[in-house]
Amino acid sequence: MAHDLGTVRQMWQLLEPVHAVLYYAPEASEEAAALGFAIDERWPSYFPYRAAPLGEVDAQTVSDLFYSFNPAMVERYMASAWRTATPEQVLAARRTAMDGVLRRILGDRIGSPELEQAARMARRVAEAADVTGRPMAAANAALPWPDEPHLVLWQAATILREHRGDGHIAALRAHDIGPIESLVSHAAVGAAPVDVFASRQWTAEQWAAARDRLAARGLVDAGESAGDAREAAGRSADGGHAGEVRATEEGIRVRAAVEKRTDELAAGPWDLLTSSEMKELADLLMPIVLDIVGTGLLPMQSTLGIGMNYDYERI
Repeated sequence: MAHDLGTVRQMWQLLEPVHAVLYYAPEASEEAAALGFAIDERWPSYFPYRAAPLGEVDAQTVSDLFYSFNPAMVERYMASAWRTATPEQVLAARRTAMDGVLRRILGDRIGSPELEQAARMARRVAEAADVTGRPMAAANAALPWPDEPHLVLWQAATILREHRGDGHIAALRAHDIGPIESLVSHAAVGAAPVDVFASRQWTAEQWAAARDRLAARGLVDAGESAGDAREAAGRSADGGHAGEVRATEEGIRVRAAVEKRTDELAAGPWDLLTSSEMKELADLLMPIVLDIVGTGLLPMQSTLGIGMNYDYERI
């Protein structure tokens, strides 16, 4: 049955922490270090951990599929990734890491009937996802399913979040919003402070140039120019972004249209469940997610805009 888009969005918001804890857990850092990756920051392992299901892909492919990262950043971290460890080794490491981190965080929930039921339901939904034309989702869906319920849940969450992510990129492209513009437009509607988007490592000049392009389309208010940003970055020790950005009414409408289309493209697998089953799964996931969030491993704010809701009626 078809569910309202708010419910589809809620399910993403519940499942995202289950997937994302991989990139912050100390167990994942330990496994990455054992493979030979640097662990003084999370990016040397983030890119191979997420890209490994694709096989030995190059930096350009990763840039295209991850979308919002500065390609120079991707090249820097991916240049030696597959010389450090093969995709198969990375996949084994991330499974070992997730086994360890979920056992530690969930404790007695491991093996509980509630976790087993959540895993069964999430797997059904993930297996119902049409991954045609969705390379990240397809690569993860092609992996063998683990036996342990907590790892089944993690894999299902991963397939569904990458299914959604592939659709999100399609929605951005349909609205002619490029990689850096996707970040600027999201910051402009208040998804997170501008500084949070610095994690994607675009320069202040690139940020301001993207803002200029969006301003020319009437999507954000005109602000500091790219030239001003170049001068400001030259005075700064670490560059950084060119300043705050604010969406116009049209910019808010376009961003809401992108998010609506993303939710529509993510909705298909959830049609497998009835409304009561959706509520049951949400209720089963809530204590698991609270346990994960309660560790403090995940950042309070991210570039994803989790928690934001859009008024689709205005589109």
